[in-house]
Amino acid sequence: MRVWIDQDLCTGDGLCTDHCPELFVLLDDGISYVRDQVTRRVASDPGGRTCQVTVPHKFESNVIDAALACPGECIFVEEDVSYERPRSPADDPPHTRR
Repeated sequence: MRVWIDQDLCTGDGLCTDHCPELFVLLDDGISYVRDQVTRRVASDPGGRTCQVTVPHKFESNVIDAALACPGECIFVEEDVSYERPRSPADDPPHTRR
């Protein structure tokens, strides 16, 4: 999963930082941005979709909650096509009887 913020829509309420302070940060301009967990850098230049960051698995539900709670509807969550989710037994085809 990847996340980014459209700063033009951000109202600066900071609800995202309440839900997931590990990934969302409010800067001095009063607008929220996303923080890359690997580099610890805030993705703020130029902002928007070009500043997507990968969401660590342990924060996925927090990021979704933040996006749903956002009054500006500026948090965008996208599937990460490079992500391979762990296999589960449900992924295996059902066994057929002979």
